[in-house]
Order: sequence, then structure tokens, then C-alpha cells
Amino acid sequence: MKPAAKSKKATASTPTPSRTRAPTKPVVKATPAKKKRPAAPPPKGRRVATRAGKLVGASLSAYRVPDDCSGLVRAAYQAVGIELLSHGTLPGENAVSAIHRRAQRAGALHKRTPKPGDIVFFRETYDRNRDGVRNDGLTHVGVIESVERDGTVVFVHRGSSGVKRSRMNLGFPGKRSQGERVLNDYIRAAQGGERAKLASELFSGYASVSRL
Repeated sequence: MKPAAKSKKATASTPTPSRTRAPTKPVVKATPAKKKRPAAPPPKGRRVATRAGKLVGASLSAYRVPDDCSGLVRAAYQAVGIELLSHGTLPGENAVSAIHRRAQRAGALHKRTPKPGDIVFFRETYDRNRDGVRNDGLTHVGVIESVERDGTVVFVHRGSSGVKRSRMNLGFPGKRSQGERVLNDYIRAAQGGERAKLASELFSGYASVSRL
């Protein structure tokens, strides 16, 4: 008699746990923040004009310059590290002429439409040598603050009443105003029977701030 065959135990299949990983989000590397570059300083002329504007109505004593028109211009140019009289003055030469000489040597003189920070020169604004004759040459100087659409130039200067703004329009050299709008301020008082003079009448020229 054959031995009975061993019965195979039915085994239930145990499910194998899945090894599939859940999808992961891609790792995004943080981009380092860009360092902001420091803002570029305003153009040289704008800095000079801004300084001049801030001096309107103020004293020049803090700037170690004479309290006159040349001192105002020198104080304005100190804002960009320029000493306009570093070359000195010649015997008998006034400070305005010395600044003009520097500008001439630098090729800065012009009569084009000026830019903020340019220097403006005037002649015969007063009787410097007190001889009653208009032979005084360059006698006054200022700094251009702005130029308006109609060509009127606004400049800052040290006048008899302190540091102030004045206007000049070379397109109307003998005209004080147009309606209520001032085109030219007076820059020389009436003297010896001669009428007062407007800025446009005694204008001599400009010096470019970019060349000084």
C-alpha cells in the first residue's frame, strides 16, 4: 500500500509592501539677494547748483570765504571739492577776474545755453575803482541754478542785500518783465544820472562747470 501523499498546506500570499516613494517636490535653491548698488551721486553741476540754492539768505561765514559774490561761487564749488582760487590772484586782479582767468585757461568759457552749476560773469556792475568811468571790467559773478523753458536763466549770487536769486533772459536784453513775469532783474543801481542796468545788459559770459 502506497503511503498517503503529504498534503500541501495552502498558504495565503502575503502582499509585499510597495517600495515606491511618494513624489517629492523639486528643491529650489534660494537665490542670494542681489546687493543694491549705492545710488550714483548727482552730476557735478547739479551738486554745485544745489549748494548755491541752499545758500540763499544764508551767511557765508561757515565756508571760510569772503562775504561777497566771489565767495558765494567758491562756497558753491566747495560742494564738489573745487577751490576756484587755488591758482591765486595776480597783482591788482580782483577775485572775479581771477576765476575768469582760470576758466579761460581750462577752455570753460562759452555763451551757449548754460547748465546748472555753470558760472555767470558780469561786467561794470559797480564803479570798482571809483573814478566815475565804466572801465572796471569783470566785477560780478554768480552760479546758474536752473534754466526755464523760455530761456530765462535763474542764478544765485551775493548782491548788496545778501545771497539771493535773480533772473536773466538774453532774448530780451533791455526788458525788465513781460506781463507779471520778470525776465531780467536789475544788477546795477542807477548812478550819476544813469538808469539802473538789467542783468542781460551787463552779461559777459559763462564758464562750464564740467571743465572747471
